[in-house]
Parts: sequence; structure tokens; C-alpha cells
Amino acid sequence: MSNGTPYPRQDAVVSIGVGIILTLITCGIYGLFWQYRQMEVLNSWLGRREYDFWIWLVLSIVTCGVFALYYEYTMAKGINEVQEENGLRVNEDLALLCVLLALFGVGVASLAIQQGEINKLYGENRDI
Repeated sequence: MSNGTPYPRQDAVVSIGVGIILTLITCGIYGLFWQYRQMEVLNSWLGRREYDFWIWLVLSIVTCGVFALYYEYTMAKGINEVQEENGLRVNEDLALLCVLLALFGVGVASLAIQQGEINKLYGENRDI
């Protein structure tokens, strides 16, 4: 779209601090929106429909969160793929870190870390 990126910067770049605060204030509801947006951004960067919010949501509920852990892993690997394709430094530990954070109940931290990596795709190096 703008500046050669497949997804508009104004929709993709999120302040990590604001994302965390809104997720906490809304008791996780903003976190669902945040997850949806990250999936849309990654689908655009990858050029394929790999991540589906509604499948993620339903299967995460049905499997009591096990599917959510799988998605944390695959989304992190998707971010790594985009980083590699665009000549950026690849965070090899991203997938393991995101799964562990989600496993120990701090999924918002996983969202924040993934958002930080997505923000870097747009030249944003600030975390907050």
C-alpha cells in the first residue's frame, strides 16, 4: 500500500504501551481486536490467508487454549518469514518466547512482543 508495504502503516503500527493498557482496561476485549489486526497484517505481508481470526477464536475456546498456543507459534514463525524476506534481523527465539508467555498466562506480553516485531517492519524502533 503506502511506501511499498502490503498493509497500511496507520492500521498496522500500534503503540505497545497503549495496546497493553487498553487490553487490561477492557478485560481482554481489546486484545482480541489486537490479535485480529496482527493476523490481517501478517496475511498481507505473507501474501496468503494463513491466519484466520474466527478459526483461531473458536478452536482456541474448544481446545481450552491449546490451539491458541499453536497459533502463537505459527504467527511468530510468520513474522520470522517476513523479516527474512525483507532483509531484517530475524528473532530466532520469537516463537518459543511467545508460546511460553501464552502458556504461563501472559498472552498480552506475547501480543506486545509480536507487535514490536511488526512495528519494525514499518521502520518503528520505539516500543511505546
